[in-house]
Amino acid sequence: MIRELLEKTEVLDTRIAVLLEEGKKEEAEKLLKEKKDLLSTAEKPEPGDRVFLARHPKRPHMEDFVSHLFSDFFEQKGDHLYDEDHSIYGGIARFHGKPVTLIGHRKGRNMEENLFCNFGMPCPEGYRKAMRIMAQAEKFHRPIISFIDTPGAYPGLEAEEHGQGEAIAKNLAFMSSLHVPVIAVVTGEGSSGGALAIGVSNRILMLENAIYSVLSPEGFATILWKDSSRADEAAKVMKLTAEDLKEAGVCDEIIPETAGGAQEDLEALYRSMDAALEKTLQFYSAMPGEEIRKDRLAKYRRI
Repeated sequence: MIRELLEKTEVLDTRIAVLLEEGKKEEAEKLLKEKKDLLSTAEKPEPGDRVFLARHPKRPHMEDFVSHLFSDFFEQKGDHLYDEDHSIYGGIARFHGKPVTLIGHRKGRNMEENLFCNFGMPCPEGYRKAMRIMAQAEKFHRPIISFIDTPGAYPGLEAEEHGQGEAIAKNLAFMSSLHVPVIAVVTGEGSSGGALAIGVSNRILMLENAIYSVLSPEGFATILWKDSSRADEAAKVMKLTAEDLKEAGVCDEIIPETAGGAQEDLEALYRSMDAALEKTLQFYSAMPGEEIRKDRLAKYRRI
């Protein structure tokens, strides 16, 4: 399985890092080739493996895509009502010289960042911030690119008291009415209304090992079988992989990943995503706003 394979490559990564620190470049290159050869033997991942890869700690986050694919990024903060939610990241940038609006989930890479970003689980303030940013995009005719990577909306008492359901519902309605193109890119895990609240789009792109579902496999297994340890079995039943969702007509395009996951060759991933985004934005560049809105509604009627 891919998990055992990645455990072996992580050991090699550690040895490579040590050799490079010691200045032993030739030995490090030999181990790097050994790692590539090992990854080339990887079999097609099972749905449970894809869940593992979608949550991999070294998987690229929205900040990585922003810094490598866009220029002149200017972050926008706060919902202008109550607070700033760090689990939603957004602002204005340029893509191939043209202005775009970016929104997405932010998880963090270590415990300190995880806590700061609430593990990528937005509160109502985050969704209201996203809607504010999207409203500005509508006003200035900027395409919206949404990066989805969340275990779901924050289920805490405070979030419910602040109107979590209402905030998500308003985003769904608002995004349905936009006259600018919306492209959603599922980069990791996309679960529940927490993902859909910034995912009502004209096109849904998914990384090859991303997942998109109504809830987590663990939650599904707990509800259906009262046993969260059957998560891998649940992942098969749920049809949550990019391949499954492409077949079902939910996903419009799959962005390929290197064997072993996106983290194994980030530059190749950035090139593939850049090409996919450019092609999709070009398709909508000459389309009238009302046609863009109708195109989005037609997609969800088909689904």
